Amino acid sequence: MRAPLHEYDLQPLDLRLLNDFQHDFPLDPRPFRRIAARLGIDEAEVLERLRRLQASGHISRVGAVLRARRVGMSTLAAMRVPEERLEEVAAIVNAIPEVNHNYEREHAFNLWFVVTARSAARLAEVIALIEAHTGLSVCSMPMEEDFHIDLGFQIHG
Repeated sequence: MRAPLHEYDLQPLDLRLLNDFQHDFPLDPRPFRRIAARLGIDEAEVLERLRRLQASGHISRVGAVLRARRVGMSTLAAMRVPEERLEEVAAIVNAIPEVNHNYEREHAFNLWFVVTARSAARLAEVIALIEAHTGLSVCSMPMEEDFHIDLGFQIHG
Protein backbone atom coordinates (compact mmCIF):
# COMPACT_ATOMS: atom_id res chain seq x y z
CA MET A 1 0.00 0.00 0.00
CA ARG A 2 1.18 3.52 -0.63
CA ALA A 3 2.17 5.25 2.56
CA PRO A 4 0.64 8.59 3.56
CA LEU A 5 3.92 10.30 2.71
CA HIS A 6 2.53 13.79 3.23
CA GLU A 7 2.35 13.23 7.00
CA TYR A 8 6.11 13.10 7.52
CA ASP A 9 8.78 14.32 5.11
CA LEU A 10 11.95 12.25 5.10
CA GLN A 11 15.01 14.11 6.30
CA PRO A 12 18.62 13.19 5.39
CA LEU A 13 19.10 11.56 8.81
CA ASP A 14 15.97 9.45 8.26
CA LEU A 15 17.37 8.25 4.95
CA ARG A 16 20.61 7.21 6.66
CA LEU A 17 18.62 5.42 9.37
CA LEU A 18 16.56 3.56 6.77
CA ASN A 19 19.38 2.75 4.35
CA ASP A 20 22.35 2.10 6.61
CA PHE A 21 20.72 -0.43 8.93
CA GLN A 22 18.68 -2.69 6.67
CA HIS A 23 21.60 -5.12 6.83
CA ASP A 24 23.98 -5.87 9.67
CA PHE A 25 21.62 -4.57 12.32
CA PRO A 26 23.60 -4.45 15.59
CA LEU A 27 23.19 -7.63 17.62
CA ASP A 28 23.41 -5.91 20.97
CA PRO A 29 21.25 -5.58 24.09
CA ARG A 30 20.86 -1.87 23.15
CA PRO A 31 21.01 -1.86 19.32
CA PHE A 32 19.40 1.57 19.00
CA ARG A 33 22.08 3.09 21.20
CA ARG A 34 24.74 1.68 18.84
CA ILE A 35 22.84 3.00 15.82
CA ALA A 36 22.55 6.40 17.50
CA ALA A 37 26.30 6.52 18.10
CA ARG A 38 26.96 5.80 14.42
CA LEU A 39 24.52 8.53 13.40
CA GLY A 40 25.82 11.07 15.93
CA ILE A 41 22.50 11.39 17.79
CA ASP A 42 21.07 9.88 20.96
CA GLU A 43 19.10 6.67 21.36
CA ALA A 44 15.83 8.48 22.16
CA GLU A 45 16.00 10.35 18.84
CA VAL A 46 16.56 7.11 16.90
CA LEU A 47 13.51 5.56 18.55
CA GLU A 48 11.40 8.68 17.97
CA ARG A 49 12.38 8.82 14.29
CA LEU A 50 11.46 5.15 13.88
CA ARG A 51 8.09 5.78 15.56
CA ARG A 52 7.39 8.69 13.17
CA LEU A 53 8.47 6.64 10.15
CA GLN A 54 6.15 3.85 11.21
CA ALA A 55 3.23 6.15 12.04
CA SER A 56 3.55 7.86 8.65
CA GLY A 57 3.64 4.53 6.80
CA HIS A 58 7.23 4.81 5.56
CA ILE A 59 8.06 1.56 7.36
CA SER A 60 5.78 -1.16 8.66
CA ARG A 61 8.06 -2.71 11.25
CA VAL A 62 11.58 -3.00 12.60
CA GLY A 63 12.57 -6.58 13.21
CA ALA A 64 14.39 -9.62 12.00
CA VAL A 65 13.54 -11.51 8.84
CA LEU A 66 14.03 -15.16 9.60
CA ARG A 67 14.60 -17.99 7.17
CA ALA A 68 11.37 -19.81 6.48
CA ARG A 69 10.69 -22.99 8.47
CA ARG A 70 13.70 -22.39 10.74
CA VAL A 71 11.52 -20.72 13.34
CA GLY A 72 7.77 -21.01 12.97
CA MET A 73 5.72 -21.05 9.78
CA SER A 74 4.95 -18.56 7.05
CA THR A 75 2.86 -18.19 3.93
CA LEU A 76 2.44 -15.78 1.07
CA ALA A 77 -1.15 -14.59 1.09
CA ALA A 78 -3.31 -12.70 -1.36
CA MET A 79 -6.76 -11.16 -1.26
CA ARG A 80 -9.26 -9.85 -3.80
CA VAL A 81 -10.20 -6.51 -2.28
CA PRO A 82 -12.75 -4.13 -3.81
CA GLU A 83 -10.89 -0.96 -4.81
CA GLU A 84 -13.05 1.19 -2.54
CA ARG A 85 -12.06 -0.96 0.48
CA LEU A 86 -8.35 -1.30 -0.29
CA GLU A 87 -7.10 1.27 2.25
CA GLU A 88 -9.44 -0.06 4.96
CA VAL A 89 -8.48 -3.71 4.43
CA ALA A 90 -4.77 -2.91 4.17
CA ALA A 91 -4.98 -1.10 7.53
CA ILE A 92 -6.65 -4.14 9.12
CA VAL A 93 -4.02 -6.49 7.69
CA ASN A 94 -1.14 -4.16 8.67
CA ALA A 95 -2.37 -4.08 12.27
CA ILE A 96 -1.68 -7.81 12.68
CA PRO A 97 1.82 -8.29 14.18
CA GLU A 98 2.40 -11.52 12.22
CA VAL A 99 1.99 -9.71 8.86
CA ASN A 100 4.83 -8.17 6.89
CA HIS A 101 5.66 -7.22 3.30
CA ASN A 102 2.11 -6.01 2.59
CA TYR A 103 1.72 -4.46 -0.85
CA GLU A 104 -0.80 -3.66 -3.57
CA ARG A 105 -0.61 -5.37 -6.97
CA GLU A 106 -2.36 -4.72 -10.26
CA HIS A 107 -4.10 -8.09 -10.41
CA ALA A 108 -7.44 -9.66 -9.50
CA PHE A 109 -5.72 -10.55 -6.23
CA ASN A 110 -4.69 -6.98 -5.47
CA LEU A 111 -3.43 -7.16 -1.87
CA TRP A 112 -0.45 -9.42 -1.12
CA PHE A 113 1.38 -10.00 2.15
CA VAL A 114 3.42 -12.52 4.13
CA VAL A 115 2.15 -14.02 7.37
CA THR A 116 4.72 -15.50 9.76
CA ALA A 117 3.67 -17.28 12.94
CA ARG A 118 5.15 -19.51 15.64
CA SER A 119 3.22 -22.59 14.48
CA ALA A 120 0.94 -23.90 11.75
CA ALA A 121 -1.99 -23.57 14.15
CA ARG A 122 -1.22 -19.89 14.85
CA LEU A 123 -0.78 -19.24 11.12
CA ALA A 124 -4.28 -20.65 10.51
CA GLU A 125 -5.63 -18.49 13.37
CA VAL A 126 -4.11 -15.33 11.89
CA ILE A 127 -5.57 -16.04 8.45
CA ALA A 128 -8.98 -16.75 10.01
CA LEU A 129 -8.70 -13.50 12.01
CA ILE A 130 -8.00 -11.50 8.84
CA GLU A 131 -10.95 -13.13 7.10
CA ALA A 132 -13.24 -12.44 10.07
CA HIS A 133 -12.19 -8.78 10.36
CA THR A 134 -12.40 -8.06 6.63
CA GLY A 135 -15.20 -10.36 5.50
CA LEU A 136 -12.94 -11.41 2.62
CA SER A 137 -11.19 -14.68 1.79
CA VAL A 138 -7.44 -15.05 2.07
CA CYS A 139 -5.64 -17.19 -0.50
CA SER A 140 -2.74 -18.85 1.35
CA MET A 141 0.24 -20.02 -0.73
CA PRO A 142 2.75 -21.79 1.51
CA MET A 143 6.29 -21.94 0.24
CA GLU A 144 7.26 -25.10 -1.59
CA GLU A 145 10.90 -24.22 -2.25
CA ASP A 146 13.13 -21.83 -0.31
CA PHE A 147 14.93 -19.04 -2.20
CA HIS A 148 16.96 -16.43 -0.34
CA ILE A 149 16.68 -12.91 -1.71
CA ASP A 150 18.11 -9.66 -0.43
CA LEU A 151 15.18 -7.69 0.96
CA GLY A 152 17.06 -4.43 1.26
CA PHE A 153 15.76 -1.47 -0.70
CA GLN A 154 17.79 1.71 -1.20
CA ILE A 155 15.57 4.64 -0.31
CA HIS A 156 16.05 8.01 -1.93
CA GLY A 157 14.65 11.33 -0.77
